[in-house]
Amino acid sequence: MSVGLIALLDDIAAMAKLAAASVDDVSAAAAKASAKAAGVVIDDAAVTPRYVTGLTPERELPIIWRIALGSVRNKLLFLLPGALLLSALAPWALTPLLMLGGAYLCYEGAEKLIEKFLPHQAHEQKVSAEPVDPAHIEQTTISGAIRTDLILSAEIMAIALSTVADTPLWEQAIILIVVSLVITAGVYGVVALIVKLDDIGLHMVENGGSVAQSIGTMLVHAMPRILAALTAIGTAAMLWVGGGIIVHGLEELGVHFPGEQIATVVHHFAGIAEPMGGMLGRLIGAALSTVAGIVVGGTIASVIGIVWSAKLSRVARP
Repeated sequence: MSVGLIALLDDIAAMAKLAAASVDDVSAAAAKASAKAAGVVIDDAAVTPRYVTGLTPERELPIIWRIALGSVRNKLLFLLPGALLLSALAPWALTPLLMLGGAYLCYEGAEKLIEKFLPHQAHEQKVSAEPVDPAHIEQTTISGAIRTDLILSAEIMAIALSTVADTPLWEQAIILIVVSLVITAGVYGVVALIVKLDDIGLHMVENGGSVAQSIGTMLVHAMPRILAALTAIGTAAMLWVGGGIIVHGLEELGVHFPGEQIATVVHHFAGIAEPMGGMLGRLIGAALSTVAGIVVGGTIASVIGIVWSAKLSRVARP
Protein backbone atom coordinates (compact mmCIF):
# COMPACT_ATOMS: atom_id res chain seq x y z
CA MET A 1 0.00 0.00 0.00
CA SER A 2 1.42 3.40 -0.97
CA VAL A 3 2.36 6.00 1.58
CA GLY A 4 -0.12 8.42 -0.01
CA LEU A 5 -3.00 5.98 0.40
CA ILE A 6 -2.03 5.31 4.00
CA ALA A 7 -1.95 9.07 4.67
CA LEU A 8 -5.37 9.43 3.00
CA LEU A 9 -6.82 6.66 5.17
CA ASP A 10 -5.34 8.32 8.25
CA ASP A 11 -6.99 11.60 7.24
CA ILE A 12 -10.32 9.85 6.70
CA ALA A 13 -10.05 8.16 10.09
CA ALA A 14 -9.22 11.50 11.75
CA MET A 15 -12.20 13.14 10.05
CA ALA A 16 -14.45 10.29 11.18
CA LYS A 17 -13.26 10.70 14.76
CA LEU A 18 -13.84 14.46 14.54
CA ALA A 19 -17.32 13.91 13.16
CA ALA A 20 -18.11 11.42 15.92
CA ALA A 21 -16.81 13.84 18.52
CA SER A 22 -18.98 16.60 17.02
CA VAL A 23 -22.04 14.35 17.20
CA ASP A 24 -21.22 13.56 20.84
CA ASP A 25 -20.77 17.27 21.58
CA VAL A 26 -24.07 18.16 19.91
CA SER A 27 -25.87 15.35 21.75
CA ALA A 28 -24.40 16.40 25.10
CA ALA A 29 -25.21 20.06 24.47
CA ALA A 30 -28.77 19.19 23.42
CA ALA A 31 -29.24 17.11 26.58
CA LYS A 32 -27.87 19.94 28.73
CA ALA A 33 -30.08 22.52 27.03
CA SER A 34 -33.14 20.30 27.45
CA ALA A 35 -32.34 19.80 31.13
CA LYS A 36 -32.03 23.56 31.74
CA ALA A 37 -35.45 24.07 30.16
CA ALA A 38 -36.99 21.36 32.36
CA GLY A 39 -38.95 23.78 34.52
CA VAL A 40 -40.75 25.30 31.55
CA VAL A 41 -41.28 21.82 30.08
CA ILE A 42 -42.98 20.71 33.31
CA ASP A 43 -45.27 23.72 33.14
CA ASP A 44 -46.03 23.02 29.47
CA ALA A 45 -46.99 19.44 30.31
CA ALA A 46 -49.07 20.65 33.26
CA VAL A 47 -50.91 23.37 31.33
CA THR A 48 -51.84 21.50 28.15
CA PRO A 49 -54.23 18.82 29.53
CA ARG A 50 -56.79 21.46 30.49
CA TYR A 51 -57.34 22.23 26.81
CA VAL A 52 -58.94 18.83 26.23
CA THR A 53 -60.85 18.66 29.51
CA GLY A 54 -64.57 18.22 28.83
CA LEU A 55 -64.18 17.21 25.19
CA THR A 56 -65.33 13.88 23.82
CA PRO A 57 -62.76 11.10 24.41
CA GLU A 58 -62.46 10.20 20.73
CA ARG A 59 -61.33 13.76 19.90
CA GLU A 60 -58.71 14.07 22.66
CA LEU A 61 -55.76 12.45 20.86
CA PRO A 62 -56.46 14.14 17.48
CA ILE A 63 -56.57 17.51 19.24
CA ILE A 64 -53.31 16.82 21.10
CA TRP A 65 -51.73 15.78 17.79
CA ARG A 66 -52.78 19.05 16.13
CA ILE A 67 -51.48 21.05 19.10
CA ALA A 68 -48.17 19.15 18.92
CA LEU A 69 -47.86 19.94 15.19
CA GLY A 70 -48.56 23.59 15.99
CA SER A 71 -45.86 23.46 18.67
CA VAL A 72 -43.31 22.10 16.17
CA ARG A 73 -44.30 24.83 13.72
CA ASN A 74 -43.89 27.48 16.44
CA LYS A 75 -40.42 26.25 17.28
CA LEU A 76 -38.97 25.49 13.85
CA LEU A 77 -40.59 28.09 11.58
CA PHE A 78 -40.77 31.09 13.90
CA LEU A 79 -38.64 30.74 17.02
CA LEU A 80 -35.61 28.91 15.57
CA PRO A 81 -34.83 31.54 12.88
CA GLY A 82 -35.38 34.29 15.42
CA ALA A 83 -33.06 32.62 17.93
CA LEU A 84 -30.30 32.18 15.34
CA LEU A 85 -30.62 35.79 14.16
CA LEU A 86 -30.43 36.92 17.77
CA SER A 87 -27.33 34.81 18.36
CA ALA A 88 -25.63 36.11 15.21
CA LEU A 89 -26.59 39.80 15.32
CA ALA A 90 -27.39 40.73 18.93
CA PRO A 91 -26.11 38.15 21.45
CA TRP A 92 -26.03 40.90 24.08
CA ALA A 93 -29.84 40.96 24.00
CA LEU A 94 -30.17 37.33 25.12
CA THR A 95 -29.92 38.02 28.85
CA PRO A 96 -32.53 40.84 28.87
CA LEU A 97 -34.88 38.72 26.75
CA LEU A 98 -34.39 35.75 29.06
CA MET A 99 -35.15 37.98 32.04
CA LEU A 100 -38.28 39.27 30.29
CA GLY A 101 -39.43 35.70 29.77
CA GLY A 102 -38.51 34.87 33.35
CA ALA A 103 -40.59 37.81 34.57
CA TYR A 104 -43.53 36.51 32.55
CA LEU A 105 -43.16 33.07 34.14
CA CYS A 106 -43.03 34.68 37.59
CA TYR A 107 -46.16 36.70 36.82
CA GLU A 108 -48.06 33.63 35.57
CA GLY A 109 -47.05 31.64 38.64
CA ALA A 110 -47.98 34.46 41.02
CA GLU A 111 -51.34 34.88 39.28
CA LYS A 112 -52.10 31.22 39.87
CA LEU A 113 -51.23 31.59 43.56
CA ILE A 114 -53.42 34.69 43.82
CA GLU A 115 -56.33 32.89 42.15
CA LYS A 116 -55.85 29.96 44.53
CA PHE A 117 -55.56 31.82 47.82
CA LEU A 118 -57.11 35.24 47.05
CA PRO A 119 -59.70 34.50 44.37
CA HIS A 120 -61.28 37.40 42.55
CA GLN A 121 -65.02 37.77 42.53
CA ALA A 122 -66.45 35.70 39.73
CA HIS A 123 -67.71 37.76 36.82
CA GLU A 124 -71.16 36.92 35.56
CA GLN A 125 -71.01 35.38 32.14
CA LYS A 126 -73.80 35.35 29.64
CA VAL A 127 -74.19 31.97 28.04
CA SER A 128 -75.72 31.95 24.60
CA ALA A 129 -78.76 29.74 24.19
CA GLU A 130 -77.81 29.02 20.61
CA PRO A 131 -76.15 25.67 19.92
CA VAL A 132 -72.38 25.92 19.52
CA ASP A 133 -70.65 24.17 16.65
CA PRO A 134 -68.34 21.44 18.08
CA ALA A 135 -65.88 22.00 15.22
CA HIS A 136 -65.67 25.69 16.18
CA ILE A 137 -65.06 24.78 19.84
CA GLU A 138 -62.32 22.37 18.80
CA GLN A 139 -60.62 24.91 16.54
CA THR A 140 -60.81 27.60 19.22
CA THR A 141 -59.33 25.17 21.76
CA ILE A 142 -56.45 24.26 19.45
CA SER A 143 -55.72 27.90 18.57
CA GLY A 144 -55.61 28.89 22.25
CA ALA A 145 -53.32 26.00 23.13
CA ILE A 146 -50.93 26.83 20.29
CA ARG A 147 -50.77 30.48 21.37
CA THR A 148 -49.92 29.42 24.93
CA ASP A 149 -47.35 26.97 23.55
CA LEU A 150 -45.71 29.79 21.58
CA ILE A 151 -44.98 31.69 24.79
CA LEU A 152 -43.64 28.64 26.63
CA SER A 153 -41.68 27.47 23.57
CA ALA A 154 -40.06 30.90 23.23
CA GLU A 155 -38.77 30.60 26.78
CA ILE A 156 -37.56 27.03 26.15
CA MET A 157 -35.68 28.14 23.03
CA ALA A 158 -34.17 31.14 24.81
CA ILE A 159 -32.97 28.95 27.70
CA ALA A 160 -31.55 26.39 25.28
CA LEU A 161 -29.82 29.12 23.26
CA SER A 162 -28.22 30.57 26.38
CA THR A 163 -26.73 27.13 27.08
CA VAL A 164 -25.06 26.83 23.66
CA ALA A 165 -24.38 30.50 22.89
CA ASP A 166 -20.60 29.90 22.65
CA THR A 167 -20.87 27.15 20.00
CA PRO A 168 -20.72 27.69 16.21
CA LEU A 169 -23.95 28.82 14.58
CA TRP A 170 -24.50 25.54 12.72
CA GLU A 171 -24.19 23.60 15.97
CA GLN A 172 -26.66 25.96 17.62
CA ALA A 173 -29.14 25.28 14.80
CA ILE A 174 -28.79 21.49 15.13
CA ILE A 175 -29.01 21.58 18.92
CA LEU A 176 -32.10 23.81 18.90
CA ILE A 177 -33.78 21.53 16.33
CA VAL A 178 -33.00 18.46 18.47
CA VAL A 179 -34.23 20.21 21.62
CA SER A 180 -37.41 21.31 19.84
CA LEU A 181 -38.29 17.85 18.57
CA VAL A 182 -37.33 15.97 21.74
CA ILE A 183 -39.16 18.35 24.07
CA THR A 184 -42.27 18.48 21.88
CA ALA A 185 -42.41 14.68 21.63
CA GLY A 186 -41.83 14.32 25.36
CA VAL A 187 -44.36 16.95 26.45
CA TYR A 188 -47.20 15.88 24.20
CA GLY A 189 -46.50 12.18 24.70
CA VAL A 190 -46.89 12.72 28.44
CA VAL A 191 -49.98 14.89 27.87
CA ALA A 192 -51.57 12.17 25.71
CA LEU A 193 -50.92 9.60 28.43
CA ILE A 194 -52.34 11.87 31.13
CA VAL A 195 -55.59 12.66 29.33
CA LYS A 196 -56.18 9.00 28.48
CA LEU A 197 -55.46 7.62 31.96
CA ASP A 198 -59.13 7.69 32.91
CA ASP A 199 -60.10 5.88 29.69
CA ILE A 200 -57.35 3.31 30.33
CA GLY A 201 -58.68 2.83 33.85
CA LEU A 202 -62.27 2.51 32.63
CA HIS A 203 -61.20 -0.09 30.06
CA MET A 204 -59.44 -2.07 32.79
CA VAL A 205 -62.54 -1.92 34.99
CA GLU A 206 -64.81 -3.16 32.20
CA ASN A 207 -62.55 -5.82 30.68
CA GLY A 208 -59.93 -6.88 33.21
CA GLY A 209 -59.70 -9.32 36.05
CA SER A 210 -60.05 -8.43 39.69
CA VAL A 211 -56.53 -6.96 39.97
CA ALA A 212 -56.91 -4.98 36.75
CA GLN A 213 -60.31 -3.72 37.89
CA SER A 214 -58.83 -2.52 41.16
CA ILE A 215 -56.04 -0.70 39.33
CA GLY A 216 -58.50 0.74 36.83
CA THR A 217 -60.78 2.02 39.59
CA MET A 218 -57.79 3.61 41.29
CA LEU A 219 -56.79 5.35 38.03
CA VAL A 220 -60.29 6.70 37.43
CA HIS A 221 -60.58 8.07 40.97
CA ALA A 222 -57.01 9.40 40.95
CA MET A 223 -57.39 11.58 37.84
CA PRO A 224 -58.73 14.70 39.63
CA ARG A 225 -55.83 14.48 42.12
CA ILE A 226 -53.31 13.94 39.30
CA LEU A 227 -54.55 17.03 37.44
CA ALA A 228 -54.51 19.07 40.67
CA ALA A 229 -50.95 17.89 41.38
CA LEU A 230 -49.87 18.83 37.85
CA THR A 231 -51.28 22.32 38.35
CA ALA A 232 -49.32 22.72 41.60
CA ILE A 233 -46.12 21.33 40.04
CA GLY A 234 -46.50 23.60 37.02
CA THR A 235 -46.96 26.68 39.21
CA ALA A 236 -43.93 25.80 41.35
CA ALA A 237 -41.86 25.16 38.22
CA MET A 238 -42.76 28.54 36.73
CA LEU A 239 -41.82 30.41 39.91
CA TRP A 240 -38.61 28.40 40.38
CA VAL A 241 -37.39 28.78 36.80
CA GLY A 242 -38.57 32.37 36.43
CA GLY A 243 -36.99 33.42 39.73
CA GLY A 244 -33.73 31.65 38.84
CA ILE A 245 -33.60 33.36 35.46
CA ILE A 246 -34.12 36.77 37.06
CA VAL A 247 -31.45 36.16 39.73
CA HIS A 248 -28.83 34.88 37.26
CA GLY A 249 -29.69 37.60 34.76
CA LEU A 250 -29.13 40.29 37.37
CA GLU A 251 -25.73 38.81 38.18
CA GLU A 252 -24.74 38.85 34.50
CA LEU A 253 -25.77 42.51 34.35
CA GLY A 254 -23.60 43.30 37.38
CA VAL A 255 -26.32 43.32 40.06
CA HIS A 256 -25.30 40.74 42.68
CA PHE A 257 -28.34 40.97 44.94
CA PRO A 258 -29.91 38.56 45.74
CA GLY A 259 -27.61 36.16 43.86
CA GLU A 260 -24.69 36.44 46.28
CA GLN A 261 -26.92 35.99 49.31
CA ILE A 262 -28.58 32.91 47.80
CA ALA A 263 -25.16 31.45 46.92
CA THR A 264 -23.94 32.02 50.49
CA VAL A 265 -26.95 30.23 51.98
CA VAL A 266 -26.62 27.34 49.51
CA HIS A 267 -22.90 26.98 50.28
CA HIS A 268 -23.58 27.00 54.01
CA PHE A 269 -26.16 24.21 53.84
CA ALA A 270 -24.11 22.22 51.33
CA GLY A 271 -21.22 22.09 53.80
CA ILE A 272 -23.08 20.94 56.91
CA ALA A 273 -24.84 17.81 55.75
CA GLU A 274 -22.37 15.69 53.77
CA PRO A 275 -22.76 13.49 51.80
CA MET A 276 -26.26 14.83 51.13
CA GLY A 277 -25.16 18.43 51.41
CA GLY A 278 -25.02 19.00 47.66
CA MET A 279 -28.60 17.88 47.21
CA LEU A 280 -29.75 19.90 50.22
CA GLY A 281 -27.96 22.96 48.86
CA ARG A 282 -29.67 22.58 45.48
CA LEU A 283 -33.06 22.24 47.17
CA ILE A 284 -32.42 25.34 49.26
CA GLY A 285 -31.29 27.20 46.13
CA ALA A 286 -34.43 26.15 44.27
CA ALA A 287 -36.60 27.24 47.20
CA LEU A 288 -34.93 30.66 47.37
CA SER A 289 -35.24 31.09 43.60
CA THR A 290 -38.94 30.28 44.00
CA VAL A 291 -39.25 32.95 46.69
CA ALA A 292 -37.58 35.43 44.33
CA GLY A 293 -40.05 34.38 41.65
CA ILE A 294 -42.99 34.99 44.01
CA VAL A 295 -41.65 38.47 44.88
CA VAL A 296 -41.11 39.43 41.23
CA GLY A 297 -44.37 37.90 40.01
CA GLY A 298 -46.38 39.32 42.90
CA THR A 299 -44.98 42.79 42.26
CA ILE A 300 -45.87 42.63 38.55
CA ALA A 301 -49.34 41.27 39.32
CA SER A 302 -49.93 44.06 41.86
CA VAL A 303 -48.88 46.77 39.41
CA ILE A 304 -51.07 45.31 36.67
CA GLY A 305 -53.97 45.05 39.13
CA ILE A 306 -53.61 48.69 40.18
CA VAL A 307 -53.43 49.88 36.57
CA TRP A 308 -56.40 47.73 35.57
CA SER A 309 -58.47 48.96 38.55
CA ALA A 310 -57.69 52.57 37.68
CA LYS A 311 -58.73 51.95 34.07
CA LEU A 312 -62.02 50.35 35.16
CA SER A 313 -62.67 53.28 37.51
CA ARG A 314 -62.24 55.77 34.66
CA VAL A 315 -64.56 53.76 32.44
CA ALA A 316 -67.23 53.54 35.19
CA ARG A 317 -67.33 57.30 35.74
CA PRO A 318 -70.48 58.96 34.39
